[in-house]
Amino acid sequence: MDVVVTGRHCEITDRYRSHVEEKLARLEKHDHRIMRVQVEVDCEANPRQRDRAVRLELTAFSRGPVIRAEAAAGDKMAALDMALDKMASQMRRAADRRRVHHGRHAPVSVGQALAAVDDGAETSTDEGQVGERRVGPIAVTGDGPLVVREKVHAASPMTLDQALYEMELVGHDFFLFVDKENDRPSVVYRRRGYDYGVIALDVD
Repeated sequence: MDVVVTGRHCEITDRYRSHVEEKLARLEKHDHRIMRVQVEVDCEANPRQRDRAVRLELTAFSRGPVIRAEAAAGDKMAALDMALDKMASQMRRAADRRRVHHGRHAPVSVGQALAAVDDGAETSTDEGQVGERRVGPIAVTGDGPLVVREKVHAASPMTLDQALYEMELVGHDFFLFVDKENDRPSVVYRRRGYDYGVIALDVD
C-alpha cells in the first residue's frame, strides 16, 4: 500500500511520514484491496481555532469505491488518530454491509449502523463585509451567500443501493449520482429519522 502525505501551510517531517505509514498499515486488515492512501494535512494559523488548528483528510483508493474520512484537532498526531478511527469505522460498516448484501447474517438496524455518524454541520459567517466582492464566478454584495468550494466528479450510472453504499463509505450525509434505471441526475440524502430520501431531476 502506497502512502502519500502532503501538507498545506505546514512542514511534514520524515518522522511524521513514518508515523503515518505505520498507523495506516492497520487499515489493510479492514480492506486488503487498498492500493493507495492520500493524506492531506492543512494547518490553520488562526489562534482562535487552536483546538482545530490541524485539519487532516484521508482518501483511500482501492479496487472498490473510494473511502474518505477527515478530522480536525489541535495537532497533527491527534487529527491523524481521529481520521483513522473514522475511516476504520467506515470500512467495518462497508464490510458488514457486503456480508448482509450476500445474505450471510441478519442486518443491523439503520439506527445502529448510523450511530457513529456525526450529523452536526459547521457553519461560518463573514461579518463586517461591505461592498461587492467576488466569490468564484459570483459577484456578492454585502452579506450574501458564499460559494467556497466547487468540485467536478466523473460519474457512472449506478443503482440506488450502490449510491447508498458509496455515501456511507465517504461519510457524507448526501450522495449525487446518475440513476441507472432512468438516467436521471439524483441525490440520495440521510433524513433525521434514520431514513433516506431521494431527489431526482427530470431533464426532459
